[in-house]
Amino acid sequence: MKTSILAWMQEGSVTIPSLLISEYRSLKLNEYDLAIILNILEYAHKGNNFPTPEELSSRMTISINECTDLLRKLIQRGYIEIIEENSPDGIRYEKYSVEPLWEKLIEQFLLKQQNEKEMSRKSEEVDLYTVFEKEFGRPLSPFECETLAMWVDDDKHSPQIIKAALREAVMSGKINFRYIDRILFEWKKNGIKTIEQARSQSQRFRQRQQSKPSPIERQKQPVAAVPFYNWLEQ
Repeated sequence: MKTSILAWMQEGSVTIPSLLISEYRSLKLNEYDLAIILNILEYAHKGNNFPTPEELSSRMTISINECTDLLRKLIQRGYIEIIEENSPDGIRYEKYSVEPLWEKLIEQFLLKQQNEKEMSRKSEEVDLYTVFEKEFGRPLSPFECETLAMWVDDDKHSPQIIKAALREAVMSGKINFRYIDRILFEWKKNGIKTIEQARSQSQRFRQRQQSKPSPIERQKQPVAAVPFYNWLEQ
């Protein structure tokens, strides 16, 4: 029993990128293609870098001719390649390389990430329009929709920052696009890019407002009255 377990452990294991298992269909590979590639990797792990169609077929449910045909197609389609290398004693030999497959897998991974980011961005933009229409209590006009798109595409404001500017306008009782545009302009000028930075600056402005004297106190003072903080006057 122990001998069998030891023999099993000595067989070793092959590390396979999980992305290959989940994305092989996206790479236009089928299960037979995947099985051949996995066997090539397993043979290479044991020191055989150029297994014959006979050796590969012996591990699969396809004939030698079918295996030869699949290998040829994988090479033609640019998933594997046959390269030549020199051994330490100067003898040239051939081996299979799956580097083209890894390159395609990396491209697929980056493309998938890009698509996910794009879908997330579009979802945030749709949500942005919904939030504005809810606060305004009406559908946005074509001009207002164009302004929202400009803030995102031209001015590169994130949807989160635009929503924060909307909240600032609501708290100030000035719900209009001109006022929100001025808030975004001031934030961009002051390098504010995160919700935390925007919240911190808004709190400073309100603390400054709360520390100002009341109207009665201002009448007693021989100084000019200071108006409520207005983004449009900056």
